[in-house]
Order: sequence, then C-alpha cells, then structure tokens
Amino acid sequence: MREGGVLAYPTEAVFGLGCDPHNLVAFERVFALKGRPATQGVLLIAADVAQIEPYVDMAAVPSAVLDEVYRSWPGPNTWIFPRTARVPSWVAGAHAGIALRVTAHEPAAALCRAFGGAIVSTSANPHGVPPARDTGPLAGWFGDALDGVLDGPTGGLASPTIIRDALSGAIIRA
Repeated sequence: MREGGVLAYPTEAVFGLGCDPHNLVAFERVFALKGRPATQGVLLIAADVAQIEPYVDMAAVPSAVLDEVYRSWPGPNTWIFPRTARVPSWVAGAHAGIALRVTAHEPAAALCRAFGGAIVSTSANPHGVPPARDTGPLAGWFGDALDGVLDGPTGGLASPTIIRDALSGAIIRA
C-alpha cells in the first residue's frame, strides 16, 4: 500500500478494499475496480485513535459526543467528523465531513498498524453488487487487478457498521 497497492482485507462484516488515502492513483484504482462514482467518498479505518486524529477537527466536536465516540472505539462504529485540511478531497468526495472508524477487528487493525496509519475502507464488490463476505468472489470480480488479499475471517457482523454524525449523534446508516 505504501507503493500504491490496493488490497482486499476482512473487516467487521465484509471484505473491504483498501489503499493509502493520500495516494490519488491508488484511490482511483479502487473506484475503477468498484465502478463507483468518486463523489461518494469513502471511510478510513485505523488501529487506534492516534491514527485518525490528524483528519478530525476535534475543536468542532462537542465534548459529550467525543466521549461517546471514544467509548465506542475500538469497535464497529463509524463516525462522521468535521475534517481537517489533511483529508484529501478525493477521500471525502462530495461530503463536508470525513467518516472514520477505529476497528477492533484484528486483521484490519493489524493491516493499519503495518501500514502505519489509517487506510481507505470501502466494500470489496462492484458497485451495486452485495459485498464479499469471504475471498471467494474476489478473483471473479477483480481478477489480478488487486495487489494482494489478506485472507482471514470477517468479524461476523450481519451488516456493515453503523454510521453516526459526530456533531449531532444522528444515525446516518443503521
């Protein structure tokens, strides 16, 4: 990933596609693989809070909400934050904020630790097709266009993680 690679890896519920969020070429490869409009943006996952702090305008988040965020991490909770200038525009797409998760799923967390920071996380599937829950469909969908697959179990969730707004606490995706 440090050299522009795109990997598939297990997350809490499904396999994800990941890359360096600061590498536009790698990011464009992810969207080409998915056939997804770039305006949709993606979320970033991390192994710990320190890996996401550069992306969040912490001063804009109410302290009570921030306490709730920290209680929910690491875990299957994605939060949309006001973003800093450090967030590449392509990561956020047409959105004003940035969606972030500190994962408790060890294979994904280990990948973030090995990379040394937060990584792109978007479901491993062509746009509009149900996401992969194992490595089975990946070769058929992506052929040899992936630079690697981190094989391992997903975290067993039945559906993707909940997404909430960090300013209001409102649930965006249940």
